[in-house]
Amino acid sequence: MFQVPLITLLSIGVLWKGIDLTRAPHDRVLRFLVAALVMLLGGEVLSLPKVNGAIDAAATVGVGKVAFNGIYAAGLFALTLFFASSVRKTDAAHRRQIRINVGLLVGILIALTASMIATPAALRGHSLGTPHMAEPPIASFYIIGNAYFIYAYLTSALWALRYARRASRYLGPGLWTMASGLLGLAITSVNRTILVALRIDEPQSHEAFNTVNWSMSNWAMGIVLTGICYSACVQLTTRLWSAIHHRRMHQELAPLWTVLTNAYPELVLNQTPAGSKWRRLRRRGSDEQRFYRRLIECRDGLVRLSPYLARVAPDADLVSGPADRLAQHITEALALKPLTESPHTELSATRVASPAGSDLGADARELISISRALRERKS
Repeated sequence: MFQVPLITLLSIGVLWKGIDLTRAPHDRVLRFLVAALVMLLGGEVLSLPKVNGAIDAAATVGVGKVAFNGIYAAGLFALTLFFASSVRKTDAAHRRQIRINVGLLVGILIALTASMIATPAALRGHSLGTPHMAEPPIASFYIIGNAYFIYAYLTSALWALRYARRASRYLGPGLWTMASGLLGLAITSVNRTILVALRIDEPQSHEAFNTVNWSMSNWAMGIVLTGICYSACVQLTTRLWSAIHHRRMHQELAPLWTVLTNAYPELVLNQTPAGSKWRRLRRRGSDEQRFYRRLIECRDGLVRLSPYLARVAPDADLVSGPADRLAQHITEALALKPLTESPHTELSATRVASPAGSDLGADARELISISRALRERKS
C-alpha cells in the first residue's frame, strides 16, 4: 500500500542527504543517515515481487528473500546507529555501541542464511502463509528475522521519543509521529512472531489475525511516512528561509564590502577553488557561509581603515556613532588612504562601529546599517 510512496520518499532522501554528505564527508551522523536511507531503499526495491523473482531466477529460489531481509536489516542497523550517534558520548561508548549492533546484525545475517540453506530446496519459496511452517528452518527464519525487526524498530522509536521531548516545537511533532509509527511496526513484528508460533501447529490458520496485522503494518508505515514528510518539510522550509535571509543580508553588505575590498583586495577570503568543476561545486559555500565570510571581510576592512578614520574624524564617536555619519567618515578615510601603504608606516587601529550585543547578529545589523547608509550616499 505504502511501498511506492516509501520508495519515492527514500529516493528523495538519498539524493538530498547524499548531496549534504559530499559537502561534509567526515560527518559521522550524516554517514549513518545516508547509509540507512540507501539500505532501506534497497530493501524496499528488493521486496517488489518482480525484483525478488528476478533475483531468484538469476540465482536460486530463496536468495531474493534472504537479500531483502539482510539489506532491510542493515538499513535498520544504520538507522539505530544514526539515532545513537546523534548523542554526544565518549569514543569508547560509541565503539561499544557499534560493536553490539554489528554483532547483532552479523548474527542475524548468518542465522537467516543458515535457515534458508537448511530449508529443503522445494520449500525455499515460502512465505508467511506457507503450509510448511512446522519445518524448523522455515519457522526459525521468520522468528529470527522478526526478533531483529522488533529490536530495531523499538530501539529507533525510543531514540526518536527521546529527541522529540527535547526538540523544538517545529520538529517535535514529526519525531513524535515517527516514533508512534515505529512503535506500531514493532507491535506488528511481535504479532508476526506470534502468528508463526500459532501456525506451527495449525498451518494457514488465523487468517483474520494476519489480515488485521498487515493492515496495522500499512497504517504504521503510513504514520512513519507522515512523520518523515513533516520533518522533511520543516527542515526544507527552515533551510529555504535561512538561505533567503542570509542571501539578502549578503546583498545588503555589498556597498560596504565593495568599497573596503577595492581598498584592500587581499581581504577577500572566498577565492575560486582550484580543481575540476565538480570539486568547485562541492566546495562552494552555502548562502550562510558566504554571508559570514563577507561579514568577516567587512569587519577586517574597517579595522584596516580605522587609522584613517581616526585622522579624518578625530573627535567623532566611531564606536557607536550614527550609521550615516560613519558612512561619511568611511568615504573620507578612503579618499585619504594612499593607493600603496608603506610597510614601515606605523598605524594604530581603533574600534569602529561596535555592536550593542556580543553575537554575530548584532554585528551584522551594525554593519548592514552602515552599508545601507553608503548606498544612500551614492544614490
